Amino acid sequence: MITGLHHINLRAPSDLLATLRDFYRDVIGLEVGPRPAFGSQGYWLYAGGQPIVHLSEQGPHEPRRGPVDPAAASTFDHTAFAGTDPAAMAAHLAAKGVSFRESRSATTGQHQFFLQDPAGNGVEINFPF
Repeated sequence: MITGLHHINLRAPSDLLATLRDFYRDVIGLEVGPRPAFGSQGYWLYAGGQPIVHLSEQGPHEPRRGPVDPAAASTFDHTAFAGTDPAAMAAHLAAKGVSFRESRSATTGQHQFFLQDPAGNGVEINFPF
């Protein structure tokens, strides 16, 4: 039985890995925390004391991972985070030079921001009304 989402893992070459770490730390607001010694470079980023974004190094000759069936197109669109204080986050994103699109959904009772990380992955931040 599934009880929730544990974490996401982004795999990237080491130069992009550091850029992603900085983005998720400095822009999204996650904290870099402990990570087991897996024998490769990487980071675990925490929210609320939980490691929810894992970043792992893609080896120099390792092909970029995609769908299990290479002929299939990926259906991944974005990762969504829960947030507080949309006005403060909007000001923070603007100060960091990060463009985003806003939406409000009366149906779900959410104020949403949509943006992309430096690798082009979709990021959504949801704020309750």
